[in-house]
Amino acid sequence: MPNFASGMQKGTGNTIYHVLAIVIVAIWGLTFISTKVLLMAGLSPEEIFLVRFSIAYFGMWLFCLWGRGSDASLTGSPSVQSPARLFCNSLKDELLLVLAGVMGGSLYFWSENTALQYTMASNVSFIVCTTPLVTAILNAAVRRERIGRLTLLGGCLSLVGIGMIAFSGGEGFHLSFVGDALAMLASLTWAIYTVVTNGLLKKYPSALISRKVFFYGMLTIVPVLLVKGWTFPAGRFLEPKVLLNTLFLGVVASLACYALWNSVIKRLGTVGSSNYIYLNPLFTLIAATLLLGERLTPVAIAGCLITLIGVWTASRSS
Repeated sequence: MPNFASGMQKGTGNTIYHVLAIVIVAIWGLTFISTKVLLMAGLSPEEIFLVRFSIAYFGMWLFCLWGRGSDASLTGSPSVQSPARLFCNSLKDELLLVLAGVMGGSLYFWSENTALQYTMASNVSFIVCTTPLVTAILNAAVRRERIGRLTLLGGCLSLVGIGMIAFSGGEGFHLSFVGDALAMLASLTWAIYTVVTNGLLKKYPSALISRKVFFYGMLTIVPVLLVKGWTFPAGRFLEPKVLLNTLFLGVVASLACYALWNSVIKRLGTVGSSNYIYLNPLFTLIAATLLLGERLTPVAIAGCLITLIGVWTASRSS
């Protein structure tokens, strides 16, 4: 796995992807604020997910049609590499993209949002941020790659920092079997998505993979909506608060960030890219302080510093 120092030695190539990973995670940290606004406006978690992935899917289709065959960095014929192609080379690859759409889309968001109904937000935040370690373990099992000592050390430091951030409000960690199990499921699903996607990125353009992840994510959340029903009035999407937050989640956090994140995975590797997810609660904390007026405690500040040290340590693993 390439580290930050080696990336600097190779020029600006890898450095750009490290910076890009931080920017993407920062944007994803803001999604909790936008999601909270939309939930308060009356949308259900399933409705939010379907709308944001629908926007991302149709936006990615436009991009794929505009950039047809433009991914010349991969070998193969233009028809095979075109991001606008309908199907993969094999049924196995298509099924892997179905798996990616479920794991990185519908099941991930459903399990994370449902967990919040059964356990405390601090529990969910902490458990979901074990994703990089889960990813490293899964990647080692699937690809038989050794987990570096610095990856483990950096991961442990980051989790200590995240724990300080998550529980700085004095809530403490209260066990809830259903809620905590769902949060663990969210962590596992994103780890599976990362490992699966990394393998597919060696065969297909990032835009094609992102488009199919959006499609299969949309498709597999529909049964939930058929059972629960759609309740949010369509006309209310024109309200500025609802419209702006919906567009942010769909265009920025999904369409742009998923496609760019796949490029980060391809360049930095499965574990190298996942390490930056540790920064997610840090950016959420900063956003909540600036936008929602939530209090920033000394313990949380210390947790931020420890998390940064942990991410820096993990990024130096080779």
